[in-house]
Amino acid sequence: MTDLTAASGTWAIDPSHTTIGFTVRHAMIAKVRGTFGEFAGAFTIDGSNLAASSAEVTIQAASIDTKSADRDAHLTSPEFLDAATFPTLTFTSTGVKASGNDVVVTGDLTIHGVTRSVDVNYEFIGLSQDPWGNQRIGFEGTTKISRKDFDLTWNAALETGGVLVGDEITLLLDVEAVKQA
Repeated sequence: MTDLTAASGTWAIDPSHTTIGFTVRHAMIAKVRGTFGEFAGAFTIDGSNLAASSAEVTIQAASIDTKSADRDAHLTSPEFLDAATFPTLTFTSTGVKASGNDVVVTGDLTIHGVTRSVDVNYEFIGLSQDPWGNQRIGFEGTTKISRKDFDLTWNAALETGGVLVGDEITLLLDVEAVKQA
């Protein structure tokens, strides 16, 4: 079981050392990878009672980056994220528990105005102190979601069969945070 006693406290996500990314199948043969560049979040760890821990993250939908300006414009359009109407994606935890050496954070994920419960499995990487005296913590997390569950249904049929954009999205979270209290 993961021992997070030394990690107890409130932590602010450090955006310059955190990646919130995703992969999705493209044209049935490859994966498109992307990240979100603007987000903020914090979490509180109660190492003696993990169930009392909590987390919140807000992501700016328009900050999506797949290394293609045309694709990013399409992803922020009404056919996908509709960033003008739904400017943020949010996650608010509803439960935290240990699972072997991992931590499972269950929460409400809201994308495109639709909220669904998801489990994010995190590996606790460790604690460290930076050269300026700040205590830092690291976690790596993943979860898989269905685009359809969030009313993200745009697609195009391929002549060879299948569709242009896969339904399953893998969310990848490489989180570094700084202790606040």
